[in-house]
Amino acid sequence: MVDRRTFNVVILGVGFLFIFTAFTTCGNIEQTVVKSLENGTFSGSGYHSLGIIYGIFSFSNLLAPTVVTIIGPRITMFLSGILYSGYIAVFISPSTWSFYFTSVLIGIGAALLWTAQGQYLVENSEASTINRNTGMFWALLQCSMLFGNLYIYFEWNGKTEIPDSSRRNIFLSLLVTSVLGTLSFLVLRNSRHEEELLSEEEGQSLLSTRTMYTHRANTAIQDTKSEFKTILRLLKAKTMLLLSPCMAYSGLELSFYSGVYGTCIGATAQFGAAAKGLIGISGIVVGVGEIVGKLSFPSPTASLDDLNCPSSHRMLTFPAGGGLFGLLCKNSRFRRTSVVFLGMVVHFVAFYLIFLSIPNDASVVFDTGTQTTPYLTPSVSIALLCSFLLGLGDSCFNTQLYSILGHVYAEHSTPAFAIFKFIQSVFAAVAFFYSGYLLLMWQLLLMVILGFTGTLCFFVVERTQTFAVDIQEY
Repeated sequence: MVDRRTFNVVILGVGFLFIFTAFTTCGNIEQTVVKSLENGTFSGSGYHSLGIIYGIFSFSNLLAPTVVTIIGPRITMFLSGILYSGYIAVFISPSTWSFYFTSVLIGIGAALLWTAQGQYLVENSEASTINRNTGMFWALLQCSMLFGNLYIYFEWNGKTEIPDSSRRNIFLSLLVTSVLGTLSFLVLRNSRHEEELLSEEEGQSLLSTRTMYTHRANTAIQDTKSEFKTILRLLKAKTMLLLSPCMAYSGLELSFYSGVYGTCIGATAQFGAAAKGLIGISGIVVGVGEIVGKLSFPSPTASLDDLNCPSSHRMLTFPAGGGLFGLLCKNSRFRRTSVVFLGMVVHFVAFYLIFLSIPNDASVVFDTGTQTTPYLTPSVSIALLCSFLLGLGDSCFNTQLYSILGHVYAEHSTPAFAIFKFIQSVFAAVAFFYSGYLLLMWQLLLMVILGFTGTLCFFVVERTQTFAVDIQEY
């Protein structure tokens, strides 16, 4: 028999699977879609929309824990799911103002959704089950990169243009998927923690409902103020400053693999009628690369004591470990440096192959396709290899950033991960804004420079921590 908390974790994962099947597919194709619209009055940019989402998300994280504490994680996730569904619905009958307005709303909704997810997962876990529950949740969530993109492949394969009827069919399907995920949150049951709170509140007959909510709000605000002060203090720390370039790089490459690279493939005329369908296959292969790197062993920072806080989603956005990397070495310090170095090499190989085989103007030409000839004849196998390498390299950097932050800031893990997500999201937003204007070679060069700098700084931090441990042992 499955107990209530295990049931809740499974339903939570299924809800996120449906919502992010819709949203990740939407993010992968939206720049291609908006530039192929037959509606002459629409002037929006998919890159700008994604930039707004990540920008609003980064700042909304500061207030999200307070909101979740006041209204509860289940209601928060349901309301956030509605915002996600509203964003996807805009593509059925798009207008510029609604496109950007819902981009702002979904940025707020994303912060609330992930905060509520972290809190609810913790409430339904114990010290002995947190790793198992986190693994189940992420196994379901990672599949979101597969199904929607597979649908795009079958829908667009062989099409050189995207008619309005095809766009409506796709986003109606994605909307239904997102709505199903949102409705699944209504099936979630009270956790033991919530039941204890309700019993306590019912027993306090002298306190009115309004007084209890006021007490919750005041407590949440005080916690948020305390956490914000810690964040400001950690921002000045030498270790955090050294890790910042690596965090910033993770934001640039996040925007590249999640929105820019698929658009470039779809704009490469040399792929012929297969170009648009390859966007979906590329998204699937990126997901495979992520799954290879993330699912095999649990996060070393995902202890119940560290996660038991309103903003715990910041530690759960990526599990800090991967299947391939768990086999590299039993020594955690060596593993972190070796995996980050592997991530840099994997990404640089991908960037070089993309530079050689994808037209330089593919990132800025969408509707008609680029006729520019790259150094190598565009190859489907090379393009998909690069997709896999992008996903695998992303897993390298993110997992080890979480690992080293959990190690260095074990006593202040929540503010440390908040800084990571803030820096990553801000740079992802910046990257989406410049992606529609910079040629592909300059985007790749920026990532190479920041990736090398970030890896070097990561090595300095790791060496410093190793030296400190050696001194203590001596």
